[in-house]
Amino acid sequence: MNLHQIHSILRRKSDSKSAIMSARYFKTGKGEYGEGDQFLGISVPEVRKFAKEFRELALPETLKLLKSPYNEERLLALFIMANQYKTGDEKSQARIFQIFLKNRKFVNNWNLVDSSAHLIVGEHLYKKDRKILQQLARSKSLWDRRIAIISTMAFIRKNDYKSTLKISTILLNDEQDLIHKACGWMLREVGKRNLSVLEVFLNGNCRKMPRTMLRYSLERMPLTKRKYYMNKK
Repeated sequence: MNLHQIHSILRRKSDSKSAIMSARYFKTGKGEYGEGDQFLGISVPEVRKFAKEFRELALPETLKLLKSPYNEERLLALFIMANQYKTGDEKSQARIFQIFLKNRKFVNNWNLVDSSAHLIVGEHLYKKDRKILQQLARSKSLWDRRIAIISTMAFIRKNDYKSTLKISTILLNDEQDLIHKACGWMLREVGKRNLSVLEVFLNGNCRKMPRTMLRYSLERMPLTKRKYYMNKK
């Protein structure tokens, strides 16, 4: 399957009404976080099916797909990259990781970050130096910062929470609600696995945390504890 054929298949699956709804949902208007993003109107389950069908697409072709103006094509490229990373050898994994980092400006909406960062960046850094995540967390780019915190999901799944807490601390004063939600989500995941670790973090930071970040982090806690921390805020 070549790239021209893939483009043709996706265009046939496009739906203009769904595309308009997606454009609104992902805030593509002037001054919004997804300004200028374009959609074909293809559902995520459909894109996942195509990712399995095109799983052997060569990396150079996948990179071209990642540079598409259409969100679903970029999402498809990231699904393919994540699948190839999972099944690849050490050399191919390193290559996919480097391609992701060098081309992350195309990973520029939250659905793209959330579908790939932990599966490529997080998995690659699990037993390696993670300083790049701190650099990303301090970036001016909203999407770099979201990549930094979402990548830590890979560590959380291995009961390693240090990076999540460190990146969340760096992002405590972030101005973007999308970052507040992402940090709160990752902290909630920490709490689901080790409540005491989350509570230590909250005891030291709950008064400084943006309200959205705090609320998201508390969602799986008992009601009494949720009220306790929200009142401390």
